[in-house]
Amino acid sequence: MRRQPNLDIIRIQDADLSGADDPTVLAFAAQQGRVLLTHDVTTITDYAYQRVEAGQSMPGVFEVSLNIPIGLVIDDILLLAELSLDNEWEGQVRYLPL
Repeated sequence: MRRQPNLDIIRIQDADLSGADDPTVLAFAAQQGRVLLTHDVTTITDYAYQRVEAGQSMPGVFEVSLNIPIGLVIDDILLLAELSLDNEWEGQVRYLPL
């Protein structure tokens, strides 16, 4: 991101996971220790909580509606990146905007 160039973000497309199912994406995020940002607000939540119930790592999910202006989403992501503690979002599903 131009406003915070040191922010470590990877797109699913860049990880060769385009078209992967939700459990695969969540497993990748967990293996990488990455919080997941997604527009998939219909199915990812159930799979995320299934990981939590199974005792598996789930670093967190932030669901972003497609109807939210991108500038607002970017501001929220930057704020979260700056103010969040390590592992703060473990096992949680949250929604943007904040």
